[in-house]
Amino acid sequence: MTLQQLNYIITISETGSFNKAADRLYVSQPSLTSAVKELEKEIGILIFNRSGKGVTLTAEGLNFLPYARQVYSQYQNLLDVYSKQGKRKRQFAVSTQHYSFAVKAFVELTKTFDVAEYEFAIRETRTKDVMDDVASSRSEIGILYLNDFNRRAILKLLSSANLQFTPLIRCDAYVYLWKGHPLAGAASISFADLAPYPCVSFEQGDNSNFYLSEEILPTNDYPRLIKCCDRATVLNLMVGLNGYTLCSGIICEELNGGDYVAVPYQDADGSAGQVMEIGYITRKNSILSPMGERYIEEISKYLGLDAPSGSSQKA
Repeated sequence: MTLQQLNYIITISETGSFNKAADRLYVSQPSLTSAVKELEKEIGILIFNRSGKGVTLTAEGLNFLPYARQVYSQYQNLLDVYSKQGKRKRQFAVSTQHYSFAVKAFVELTKTFDVAEYEFAIRETRTKDVMDDVASSRSEIGILYLNDFNRRAILKLLSSANLQFTPLIRCDAYVYLWKGHPLAGAASISFADLAPYPCVSFEQGDNSNFYLSEEILPTNDYPRLIKCCDRATVLNLMVGLNGYTLCSGIICEELNGGDYVAVPYQDADGSAGQVMEIGYITRKNSILSPMGERYIEEISKYLGLDAPSGSSQKA
């Protein structure tokens, strides 16, 4: 097994095609195919399913890919430190549920680097994709939440994917509204209060079971429910339809604007709403890169865990 072969596997998985991978790698397709077959023979597994429509990873290939990414990433890190041929671009990626504070921390991280020196990525995406991205090492860190309802199911999924959850902060639930909403000035809001208004929820695709919801109370019977895929659309629907969503109450006005408020959610009996425990996921037994450590430091700073946060609002 060689580093070159690992790079070939990673590139083929990213492009979904031997032809496209060969073009990116500046090698001939026969050479690429031969190298992959030699590796598959050496390790005794079939890494790719091949068809006329391209290639996909087999189940064994899906298990192999994260290890290949880790090994090749460490090799690239060695080049950063010891190569005399100049430094490569620093790489870091994070996948997250739709949290503006996660984006804000990413912004603060990237501000400390020259744009010519790094290749960073942030992916606001669905819950299952957050876990898949980290499991495959496409992203180093994933941001998501647990509560009493989803904890057992999510932790089981994480364990089966060789992932671990590290908590950051516990938050009471809030109702997120635009400031012109009839309930925006309320001291607290119950589920009954919300009945006349549409709930806006992030769509979870084919994996849309209740445990993967980004919002609490996914099993409630919502008279009006609208699903969408991005945070900007959620904000627009709040204004256009007096919609609402349920959230952590942590608002980044710099990114979302000052036209929205978070009002404490209360159960029907007047007690506080469910508690959300927000944290990050990583691969088990992995050590955060310097970029990963700095990103978590920025999130902690923003959440007021290490220092007061000047730009977040906890309603």
